[in-house]
Amino acid sequence: MQSEQRKSQRFDLRLPMELVRRGSEPLAKSTETRNVSSGGVLFHSEGQMQVGEPIEYFITFPAANRDNAPVRLHCVGTVIRAEQRNQSPVRDKPFSVAATMERYEFVRVRS
Repeated sequence: MQSEQRKSQRFDLRLPMELVRRGSEPLAKSTETRNVSSGGVLFHSEGQMQVGEPIEYFITFPAANRDNAPVRLHCVGTVIRAEQRNQSPVRDKPFSVAATMERYEFVRVRS
């Protein structure tokens, strides 16, 4: 039996995510997180990404109440796993991508 070797706990969170840069290529691709930890994120992508490739993305957290604006987490990391999913239920996003969260900052969305 193989034990889990993860450094940080994962949370199954489906949050809006926007890919803004892959390597040196600017992007504007929307997707959704599958799970998030303090060290990284797993999401589904429409395009294949290369392991080791730098990535920049935003994760949007909903407002705590209707008086507050949503908060975005601006992240920079590296792709650590990228694979085509078998029998993908989401046809437009057939790739599963795991990326680190090496640097991040919270950005308040102005309403």
